[in-house]
Amino acid sequence: MLVTYLEASRDLCETDSILFGAALAVSRIIGANLSTAGHATGQSSAIPAWRIRIEERIAKARALIGRLICFRSGNTRPRNVRTVRMAFAGTNVSLSQPDIMQKLTERIDDLKQRIVAWGKRIRRYTERSTRFNQNRLFQSDQKRLYKSLERPIVSGTGPAPNQADTVAFWRSLWSEPVNHNEGPWTEVVASQCAGITPMDPVIITPDDVAEAVRRAPNWKSPGLDGLHYYWLKGFMMCHAVLARQFQEALNQKSLPSLFTTGITHLVPKDQGATDPSKYSPITAPPPPFLTYQLKSKCT
Repeated sequence: MLVTYLEASRDLCETDSILFGAALAVSRIIGANLSTAGHATGQSSAIPAWRIRIEERIAKARALIGRLICFRSGNTRPRNVRTVRMAFAGTNVSLSQPDIMQKLTERIDDLKQRIVAWGKRIRRYTERSTRFNQNRLFQSDQKRLYKSLERPIVSGTGPAPNQADTVAFWRSLWSEPVNHNEGPWTEVVASQCAGITPMDPVIITPDDVAEAVRRAPNWKSPGLDGLHYYWLKGFMMCHAVLARQFQEALNQKSLPSLFTTGITHLVPKDQGATDPSKYSPITAPPPPFLTYQLKSKCT
């Protein structure tokens, strides 16, 4: 069925829609979970039993430190006295001996050192686990990794710029036609480039497409079409069609908007900025397969 539809495809956009439909059909047939929310990375999120035990020890040690400090401060209630006696159980320390205050201080310091040691063990495990999960996520889904590393939005930095003023400011820069005065330097550059031998015509073959697909990561963040490279590797019959349509786009010097449209985010240069001119536009271009193919062929 896919071969029949691809043969009737007229341009890259139509081919992309066909491939996306095929990927969706396969996913539904095999019963794959199509939701991207809460996508699991393969590791269990349960807290290890040894960490739970250490956290319980830390909680008990902190509670005991509090009771010992209260007793040292003069709190001699029966419940507090029982706790202090339990803290010194198995030792030769008695609450009636003259250096009991020094023994209390030593016991408190010992408990604090144990808490620090237990905390360092948990911290070492957390840091190692974080590095391991980030490295594995970088191999499987770079987009999710970068999103997890983004800094949280700072609240309380003042009102956001007015939307109408922002649109008007950037429209005046991006949408209004401008007549540039190129000046005499363009003639100098043209004369210097006159002796350069033009590059040979670029011919995109199905083998080029297959090689570019082979090098692409399976689950790299897709473009606006949502089609991962994994499917381009599986649908090998599309390589010839893509090569032909890439060649046509290159010869016509025209690309579909699907490959040139990006999402622009305005990043404030200063905290609390409300002037639209104080924002930097950052556009995340879509990473379609075309960038792999034409970039390697045309440079």
